[in-house]
Order: sequence, then C-alpha cells, then structure tokens
Amino acid sequence: MSRTEQLTHAKGAEGKKRGRWLALSVLVLAVLLVAVDATVLGLATPALSEDLKPSGTQLLWIGDIYSFVIAGLLVSMGSLGDRIGRKKLLLVGATAFGAVSVLNAYATSPEMMIVARALLGVAGATLMPSTLALIRNIFHDPKERSLAIGIWGATASAGAAVGPVVGGALLQHFWWGSVFLINLPVMIVLVIVGIKLLPESKNPVAGPWDLFSVALSLVGIIGLVYAVKQVAAHGMGWEVWAAAVIGAGALYTFVRRQFALTSPLLDMRLFKHRGFSGAVLADLLTVFGLSGLVFFLSQFLQLVQGRDPLEAGLAELPAAIGAVVTGLVAGKYARKYGVRVIVTGGLAAIGIALAALTVIHKETGYPLLGAALLVVGLGAGFSFTVTADVILSSVPKEQAGSASAVSETAYELGAALGIALLGSVVTGVYQGFTAPASVSGPVADAAHESLGGAVEAAKSLDPQTAEQMVGAAQVAFVDGLRLASGVGAAVLLATAVAAWFLLKGQELQEGIEH
Repeated sequence: MSRTEQLTHAKGAEGKKRGRWLALSVLVLAVLLVAVDATVLGLATPALSEDLKPSGTQLLWIGDIYSFVIAGLLVSMGSLGDRIGRKKLLLVGATAFGAVSVLNAYATSPEMMIVARALLGVAGATLMPSTLALIRNIFHDPKERSLAIGIWGATASAGAAVGPVVGGALLQHFWWGSVFLINLPVMIVLVIVGIKLLPESKNPVAGPWDLFSVALSLVGIIGLVYAVKQVAAHGMGWEVWAAAVIGAGALYTFVRRQFALTSPLLDMRLFKHRGFSGAVLADLLTVFGLSGLVFFLSQFLQLVQGRDPLEAGLAELPAAIGAVVTGLVAGKYARKYGVRVIVTGGLAAIGIALAALTVIHKETGYPLLGAALLVVGLGAGFSFTVTADVILSSVPKEQAGSASAVSETAYELGAALGIALLGSVVTGVYQGFTAPASVSGPVADAAHESLGGAVEAAKSLDPQTAEQMVGAAQVAFVDGLRLASGVGAAVLLATAVAAWFLLKGQELQEGIEH
C-alpha cells in the first residue's frame, strides 16, 4: 500500500470513528428527551395537584400510566424497529413525543392528563429500544460500545438532573404545563440532525410483524400491572381478579405463540442466557425499589420541607452527578473486577442509601439527604450501565432491538410496579392521619386525598387549624415515605444477593466484532 493510500485509509477510518460519536450525540438527545420528561412530572406534581385537583388514585395514574403503556409496548416497538428500521422508528417516535408533550402541557382535567400521559407512553416506547439497538449496531468494538453505553446512561442521569433544575426555574415563573414544552426544542434538533447523521439498521430476515402478539403483550402487561396497583390500593375485588386473570392469560398465550411463530415478536430463547436473564431481573427489581421513593421525594422537599421548585430540583442533583461519574467508568471497572462485583456492589450501595432514609423526618438536614442521593446515583451508574452492556452483548446484533426492548420493559415495568406498590404504601399510611375535629367533612376528605390536597384545603381554614391539619398530614406523609424507603432497601439488598449468583462467570466482551 502506497503512502497516499495509507493516508486515505487512515482518514477514512478516522472519519468513520468520528461519525460514530456524532451519531451517538443524536441518540443521547432522545434519551435526554425521555429522562427530562420523567423527572419534571414529579417536580410539577404539587402545582398540578392544586390546578387540576386530582384524587389520590388519579394522581397515581398520572404518575404511572406512562410507564404502564410504555412497558406494554416496548417489546412490540423494539421488534418493529428491527423490521422497518430503527432510525425510521426513532425519528417518527421523537416527532410524536414532541407533539404529545404539547397536549400534556395544556391538559385541563385529571382525565385529560391521564390520556395525554398514556399517548406519551406510546411515543416514548419507540425511543429507548431504538437508541440502544443503534448503539449495538454502530459500535462493533466492545470497549467503545461500553463507553457509548456509559455515555448513554450518563445522559439519562444528566437529564434527570437537568429536568428538575430547568423545570424548577420554569415553575418559578410559569404554570406547571411549561415543564412539558421543554421537550420541543430537543425534539426538533434530534429530528433535523438525526436525519443526516444516523445510519439505518434493521434485521434483514426479521419476517412480518405479528399484530396479535402486539395486542397480547399490551393486554398482558397492562392487565397484570393494573391488578397489582388495585390490590395495593384497595385490596382484592372482582375487578382485580379479572384484570389479573386476563393479563396472565394474555402473557401465557403470548409466550406460547412466540415459540410457535417462525418470526416471533420476541425470541424467548434469549432468556436461556443466564447473564441476560440476570441483568434483566436486576434492572426490574432495582427500578422497583427506587421508583416509589423518587416519585414522592419532590413532594417531601417542597410540601414538607418548604423548598421552592428550583431549590428542590437542585437538591436532587447529587443522584444524577453520581450516576454520571460511575456510568462513564462502569465498563472499565467491570472488565477489571468482574461484572457481578460491580453490579452487586452498585445494588448494595443503593440499598444501604435507601435504608438510611428510613430515619428522615420533617427537620432532617440536607447533608443526610444529599449523601444518600449521591450514593444512590453512584450505585445506579455502576449497575444500570453494566447490565445494559451485558444485555446487548448477549445477543446477535440483528436482535438488538428486541433485546433492548426487553431491557427497557424491565425498567419501565419496575417503575410502574414501584410507583403502584410503594406509592400505595405512602398513600395508605398518609390517609390514616387524623384531621382536627373542627374540620368539616368535605375539607377533611380533600386533605386525605393527597398532601397537595391537604395544603390546598388548608387555605380555607383559620391559620391555627390549618397549621394543625397540615402538620398532621406532613407527619403521616413522612411516616409513609420512611416505610416505603425501608421496603425499597430490602428489595435492593435482596436483588444484590440474587445478582451475585445469577451473574457468576459473566464477563464483558473484549474482541472487536466483524
């Protein structure tokens, strides 16, 4: 090879390498879009509660319907991306996500807000599997891919940090709906730049998209999650049994159908890989243990400790900072010390941090809260980044969409179950508080719906009675939050033990794929 040919070849290789990282920058914009949306909702919940006046049950639906729908559709959308092209699905989904964000911003009733969040879940289901699947197909060097996944996860954490801060600043000056409109500029940049920079990829032999399997997946997951939510909030009833039976039946039929199809929506053989199954289970249980706490923490900071929205957003920064720091180096340390050491250590750190939150009270100083949030972030950065890498590297790149969808389904399902169950723990304890005897029935009922409802209802009372009622409500809310933190800690520590055995012998890839 001549000197000129060598230089041309080197320049071409350098251009391809630069192109990979430019493409990654577009993918992380999509992650940022979803992460910001997820965090600003919790921050906006107090103002949203005052304006739309949702019941306690409606408030939980507003918080978790997005996760219900996205969990039900992720597998289907991951498989669709494998078939029609991941770039195409990503860009269509991003456009829809931005448009539906406007509907969220201008919702005028709890019912409209629930519907808008559900539609956002449909759009969101197209984004996350596409981003991870494209990373799997763009980065063939496992070490480069680990770094790319670390950047992907770090951006999600950065979005979790940017969301509350930017959202808090907006809530200082505008109405709560403004926090959803920040999705629009991100979406516009993503679509315009993505059209030019992202390479298309799909499974060339994926076969037809089975609509019956799509319906079974959606009905099955939503049915089971709804049953869990209802039994946690209201106990057993005929509607709970009906939802559970329908959901379980649909999922059983879905699994049987996948084995029978020549081109399944989800290749069930993926779960025979112990590392894949262990990583998926770790993700599901970790998010389950965290989500209830995250959903109610913003309310604690604002409605119990009296912080304004911007201050509350800044108070939550340590978790995101910790996740960014460890996410970027997780792959390196997993290769040095072993996958199960890093994942188990990360999960145990989160569990210990949640256990520390079981002692919080209204006057708890920020050092304890900040330190606990930092440890949660450090542990999550290690665990989530490495499990994502394990899941992607366990499958052929043609099935990257389906594998990514399973990973994201576990994440979203864990979030939905965590908000439903741990949120119901908080709500159940909270609703047991005793209002002052002089408070009338309708006002007392409104106060018992949610802490935001108690603060709003107190405005119609004389100052002394209002202070007594809000004080009792705050104590009950913190009691519920402490109990939920304890349950979350137990789940995380048990998951750490399970991960130690399930990920035995699991290693990240070293050699470059061809």
